[in-house]
Formats: sequence, structure tokens, C-alpha cells
Amino acid sequence: MNIVILAAGQGKRMHSNLPKVLHPLAGKALVSHVIDTARSLSPRRLCLVYGHGGDVVRAALDAPDLAWALQEPQLGTGHAVQQALPLIADGGTTLVLYGDVPLIQADTLKRLLRAAENALAILTVELPDPQGYGRIVRDAGGRVVRIVEQKDAHADERLIREINTGIMAMPTARLGEWLGRLSSNNAQNEYYLTDIVGMAVEEGLPVHTANPLHAWEVLGVNSKVQLAELERIAQRGYAETLMEQGVRLADPARMDVRGSLECGRDVFIDVNCVFEGQVQLADAVEIGPNCVLKNARIGTGARIAAFTHIEDAIVGADGMIGPFARLRPGTELAEDVHVGNFVEIKKSTIAAHSKANHLAYIGDATIGSRVNVGAGTITCNYDGASKHRTIIEDDAFIGSDTQLVAPVTVGRGATVGAGTTLTKDAPADSLTISRARQSSIAGWKRPVKQKTSR
Repeated sequence: MNIVILAAGQGKRMHSNLPKVLHPLAGKALVSHVIDTARSLSPRRLCLVYGHGGDVVRAALDAPDLAWALQEPQLGTGHAVQQALPLIADGGTTLVLYGDVPLIQADTLKRLLRAAENALAILTVELPDPQGYGRIVRDAGGRVVRIVEQKDAHADERLIREINTGIMAMPTARLGEWLGRLSSNNAQNEYYLTDIVGMAVEEGLPVHTANPLHAWEVLGVNSKVQLAELERIAQRGYAETLMEQGVRLADPARMDVRGSLECGRDVFIDVNCVFEGQVQLADAVEIGPNCVLKNARIGTGARIAAFTHIEDAIVGADGMIGPFARLRPGTELAEDVHVGNFVEIKKSTIAAHSKANHLAYIGDATIGSRVNVGAGTITCNYDGASKHRTIIEDDAFIGSDTQLVAPVTVGRGATVGAGTTLTKDAPADSLTISRARQSSIAGWKRPVKQKTSR
């Protein structure tokens, strides 16, 4: 089997410099959804026909299994498939897909391919409003005789509700011959791929149809409005899949998955959460409202409170994170670590049962077990040229408003007094403090602002 994906169009109604097929849907390009579905069918050859924004499209999608056919100029769907012919394998079946129809399902395409055995098969669907689509014209016996485009259809044909989705499969050996006979004598002066249906009928080759389970599978994107409509359809699909797997969603309409989300048992996700890249939530994880997780792994029983951002980070079992916390790339938290409000952690490891509950910055640090990091503490990890590491060993206590000027080590069981600027190592089991002596000046008067005359 060959698969040809047509992705050469400009998409003028998108009003964007980005080629239409690269606009994102659920976290990846429209055409990437189609490519992934095509790959799941294990084709012998997979060819992408590109044109508008060609260099950008190739740079974004290039992969060893993709063959590339340039369509320049763009003279219609038939002309597009002609460009792919030299790159596909002889014999077998050729399946034609579209780069701006991202939600087509593999099971639907399998049914279409079965219908294409020794025949031409068209994916069709009935729509309550078929405006803008080519219509399937059948004879009195219900056999397909041709497809007529909207602009070429007469009044009676425009009443037909069964439409051509554009997706079809046909014998590769016949395809080349049919494409060579196409004409651009039509309202758009283009070479329509759909004209091969009439040729097949004339030659006596059976023309079969198959239907998708859902009409949204064949919806295309030609504008930002349609893109938004498909985004909601895709997200609803993700939400339903998660709920069928046992995930509890506060509101299925208010969650976005822009990659993949794997969930264990008894997971709860509150409203307005966004999951990007590869995210894994273990059993009994709770995600509060308005959180963003990207390429994150959250351990069993962890609770992520509202407005927390986690990116390229790991949270261990029974962790408590947020609200308003930020875990940046390279953060690894062991079990039962508490990270509270307005705490930022970057490229650091924190061992079990440690906590930083308020207003702290921890960067390029290695923190042991049962460590307390007080409010207002920061690791001064950057000297203007290089990053340096802070090490805090087990059972240390860091008082509030402490600055740890890296590279520096706080020994096991050490206590660092509040307000300390630590520039040298703090020895184990000792109190280290650097603080000006407090004094009071009796009778001191605060300056008073002078009144000015107008």
C-alpha cells in the first residue's frame, strides 16, 4: 500500500504566514496528526505532497520514512497526486489523505482500504449542510456514477447531502492512467482527482463507498474558526478517553492535552489544566485548577495545588506542590517533598521529606533528606559568567531570608540562622550565622516631610 498526503495548499483564509498544515491542533501540527495515523497503517511508501511554504514544511516534518513531492504551481488535487506518482511503489493500492483533515481515524481508513480491494473506494458522509463540498451522484440503483464539485453542480445536485470527503483509495496501476487523462476544463481550471470516479465507472471498475463512524473525522481546516472547532472536538475526545479509563475530571470541557497524558487509577484533574509533551500521573494524583504540566512525571498520591507550573521535572510519591509553585527543567523531587507557594526550583534534586514552603528560589542545588528551607531563601548560583552548585546535606535547617552563595556546602544537621549570607561552607551540627549586631538608638526622630506653600 502507498499513502499520499496532500499538503501543498496555502490556506489564505488562515490569514497567517505559517503554512496551513503546520498550524497546531492539540499540541502538534495538523499534518502531523495525519502522518501519525498513516504510519499506523504501515504503508510501503508514505509520500507528502508539499508546495506553499515548502522549506518550512520540510524542515518541520522531515523524517526518513517520508518521500517528498513538490507541487509547484498548485493546479488541483489531481495535479498534486501526479507529482507523487514517481515516488510511490507500483502495484497494490494507493490511499490519498489530506494534511488539513487531522482527525481521521485509522479504523475508518482500514474499512476504506477493505472496500478498495479490486475497486475504487471513496470515503463519504452525509451532512445536514453540505455547502461547499463535492456531491456523490448515484444512479437509480444506488451505484456511484460520479462526483460533482459544488461550483460545477446544478440545482438538483446541490440538494444531495452525501458528500465526498476527498479521501479515497484505488488500484495504483489504474491511478497513473487516470491521472494522465484529467482535464482542467471546469469552473476552477484545476485538475480534479474526483474526475477519476467517472473514468472508473466508464471502465466498469466497481466504485465502493465507506463511511466514518463520526462526521468530525473528515472535517477540514480552512480558517481559525474551523481550527478552534476541531480543537474542542479533539480535546473532548481526550477527555472522554481519560474518563473511560477512570480519571475524574472536574469539567471535561476545561482541560487541554497537547501531547500525551498517561494516568493511573483514581486520578483527579481540576479545571483549566494544560498538559504538554509527555506527562505521566501515577495513582491517586490530584491536580488543582489552572496548572500547566509539560514533560512531567508525578508520583503516586502527589497533590499539585492551583496555578502550579511544572516543566521537564519529576515529583515523587506523596509530594505536595504549590499553589503558585514553579518547577523548572532538571528538577527531581523524592517522596514526600513539600514545595509551597511562590517557590521556584531549577535543575535541583531534593531528597525525601524535605520542604521549602514559602517564597524561595532553589537553583543548581543538591538537597538531602529532612531539610527545611525557610521563607525568602535563595541559592545564588550565577556569578555572571558561570553556574555553581549548592549542597545542603541531610537534616539541615536553613533560616528565613538566607542567601547561599554557591559554590557552598551546608553540612549534615547544620543550622543556618535567619538573615545569613553564607559565602563559606557551614559545618555539620553547628549554628552558622552572619548578621549585624542589633542596636537601638533612643530618641531618634524620623524625618518629617516639609509642607510646601502653593
